[in-house]
Amino acid sequence: MNPLVAPEAHARPHRTALSVNVNKIAVLRNSRGGAEPDVLRAGIACLDAGAHGLTVHPRPDARHIREDDVHALAGLCRSRGVEFNVEGNPFAPPRPGYPGLLALCDAVRPAQVTLVPDGDGQLTSDHGFDFTSDGDALRQLVAACKTLGCRVSVFVDVGDPLVARAASAGADRVELYTGPFAEAFARGDADAALRMAADTARLAQAAGLGVNAGHDLSQANLAEFLARVPGVQEVSIGHALISEALYAGLDATVRAYRHIVDAAVAGRVNA
Repeated sequence: MNPLVAPEAHARPHRTALSVNVNKIAVLRNSRGGAEPDVLRAGIACLDAGAHGLTVHPRPDARHIREDDVHALAGLCRSRGVEFNVEGNPFAPPRPGYPGLLALCDAVRPAQVTLVPDGDGQLTSDHGFDFTSDGDALRQLVAACKTLGCRVSVFVDVGDPLVARAASAGADRVELYTGPFAEAFARGDADAALRMAADTARLAQAAGLGVNAGHDLSQANLAEFLARVPGVQEVSIGHALISEALYAGLDATVRAYRHIVDAAVAGRVNA
């Protein structure tokens, strides 16, 4: 068993963990070549500021996070005793510079693997698994990840009535795709999206699954999301956090997110 994987508790969690996705640091580095900005140094800064863990999403084209980054960040998280979350498409075959998601996870044994069905040409992840067509393959992939001692989370669409099938596939958690919520929030019309997210979370929890969330969560919308969606165990935030850090600094921005997730916990305790 991976010692960095916390046992699943399907009662209300004591906290919502903040995992910082450092992909965007690698995008900036790769746009110029060389080693700056240093992804490992950015990871250290995030953890020093209070992040509960780090997330990466290596893609086959190595457009941002590379194989060597995965190894370096895994070592950092291991040395700090915090969780490392590796996201990726389990269906993408290996190729030069990319050994495949399962091979990467076998090499570094992250605390959590988040399976995401994004194709090579996608700019970003924008949909969850289709449990009708992907169910059998997903079951085998989840089993393979769990033999590595990793907790397994599956990326799902908010509103998917089949979300409980993630439990049948052997997953430990689901990650709610929050892009549509963020868009609705920006329009000033998030109530329906929040109700749907809360309903999906409850469906998952009723099936024994933990609930994570991620995609376009920001300081502007995170507090309301956590207040309305029950039992969110982890949020993975990268694009907005790194964008905000360009203005406020990485340390101050991570601390601001910690304040939001900690306040959400306090609100649940006092409710």
